[in-house]
Amino acid sequence: MVGESGRMWGILLYIYTLKVQNQVSEINLIGEFECKLDQKGRVILPANLKKQISPEAKDMFVINRGFENCLVLYPMNEWTNISAEINQLNLYNRKNRNFVRYFYRGATEVTLDASSRILLPKTLMNYAGIGKEVILFAFSNRIEVWAKDKYEQLMTDEPDDFAALAEEVMGKPERKEEIDDVP
Repeated sequence: MVGESGRMWGILLYIYTLKVQNQVSEINLIGEFECKLDQKGRVILPANLKKQISPEAKDMFVINRGFENCLVLYPMNEWTNISAEINQLNLYNRKNRNFVRYFYRGATEVTLDASSRILLPKTLMNYAGIGKEVILFAFSNRIEVWAKDKYEQLMTDEPDDFAALAEEVMGKPERKEEIDDVP
């Protein structure tokens, strides 16, 4: 009986180790939320978004600079996974060091208050050009925080042929023999 129990714990430890090493994320946030900041620079996390956040995050987040001048808000448990992956980079490589510096630049821990508000740091708000209105764009394991006007511009600058972009990014190359078999 003890041997079987030890074997089960070993299997569970192995599965846990694989999850941590592979940075498997079980979270899949989704939604677009238009929000207003209060005078102190706080934004209320909408209820529909809050209920998607894992309890493991414990209402704690990390916010930092994102790409295309937006901010990125990570639930703390997801930030831990991403940090673990980044911390495995070889820091003797200059490109890796530069990436790490840029990635962590401005990263700030934030916590939901009793009213489900998050205080956005002023330096990050300036970076993203955020005024009174923001769009929270949730996908995968993160929430992008956009100045409303910049987000609307990004969405109106949709590629002329979204189908071609989808094919390029998501399409799989066809095998030569399949093409040759077509009459």
